[in-house]
Amino acid sequence: MAKLSYNIIYKALKQSQYMRTEHIAIWVKDIELMKDFYCKYFNAKPNDKYINPIKGFSSYFLSFESGARLEIMHSKNMNNLNLDNKERFGLIHLAISVGSKEKVDQLTKQLRNDGFKITGEPRITGDGYYESCVLDPEQNLIEITI
Repeated sequence: MAKLSYNIIYKALKQSQYMRTEHIAIWVKDIELMKDFYCKYFNAKPNDKYINPIKGFSSYFLSFESGARLEIMHSKNMNNLNLDNKERFGLIHLAISVGSKEKVDQLTKQLRNDGFKITGEPRITGDGYYESCVLDPEQNLIEITI
């Protein structure tokens, strides 16, 4: 009986090691602008664009070095979606790690110089993270972290 219990626990633990967030998806108004932003500033690698002409839908999966992926999606029916990010429930920001305090500072400066709105200067947060915050071209909040 003990061996059976051990095997069950071992298999459950082994399976849980593989549980991870596969990707996050967001609606975008200008899919090419958004693809270019994440590729330029966060070194994302896009897949080939998926297009469904019948539904008027297109998307890219943007892959990051860590294995995380962001799906950006566009629909010809975008005007029917409420995209106001100020008072909504659900996804409120995307945090992207750049590896060091210096890279947080450098990327924040580059984004500011390129005309993007910095909503939080580089700082150590109350819970001990070093980060800055920027709005992407469609006003999604991005935390740039170590």
